[in-house]
Amino acid sequence: MSRPAPRLFVLRHGETEWSLNGRHTGLSDIPLTENGVNLLIEKTPKVVGSGKLLDPVSLGHVFVSPRIRARKTFELLFSSLPELPPHSLSDEAREWDYGEYEGLTPAQIAAKRPGWSIWKDGCPGGESAEQMTQRVDSLIAKIHELHRQYYEDGVGLRDVMVVAHGHLSRVLIARWLELPLQIGTKLVCEPASISVLSYVHKSLKEPALERLNI
Repeated sequence: MSRPAPRLFVLRHGETEWSLNGRHTGLSDIPLTENGVNLLIEKTPKVVGSGKLLDPVSLGHVFVSPRIRARKTFELLFSSLPELPPHSLSDEAREWDYGEYEGLTPAQIAAKRPGWSIWKDGCPGGESAEQMTQRVDSLIAKIHELHRQYYEDGVGLRDVMVVAHGHLSRVLIARWLELPLQIGTKLVCEPASISVLSYVHKSLKEPALERLNI
């Protein structure tokens, strides 16, 4: 039986005060702004429902970051459904641990450490680029297995989703494409945006990017 290629939806959490101010928000539990909540409520009927991008009958599992901004984003996006899709809180989906740079803006970090780049230098007291790569690769391995079970064995549903954060989303897309983490610096994932990852040539060995920032 021929099945449509499985997909991965990557949803960045909605707007927060710190995302507006450009402050690095890792482990801090910063809530959504009122505007962030309203934008998600407006987005829901456009993308969630029968025959829409996020069709409940095709969504097999959602990995949700444990931070409140991600959990609330997930709950709001699917608030029109009788119940939330199958999901689990995943520490692998949490944001980059910024360590000593938590809560600082890029300008503040540059003043402390000129020439710093998270993509090569990582964060003192937090995660290195290598640690971030390993964590995201572990999450991707779980997603690949769910996709394999659906596509090859007919077990489960077509789609998987990750509800996460800005840097995490960019790293995830880069690593999904089997590219170095640093490619994430070339990507933009807006708050409350959805990116779609899948495969080309009907081959699970050829991961691909379909769309950014829906």
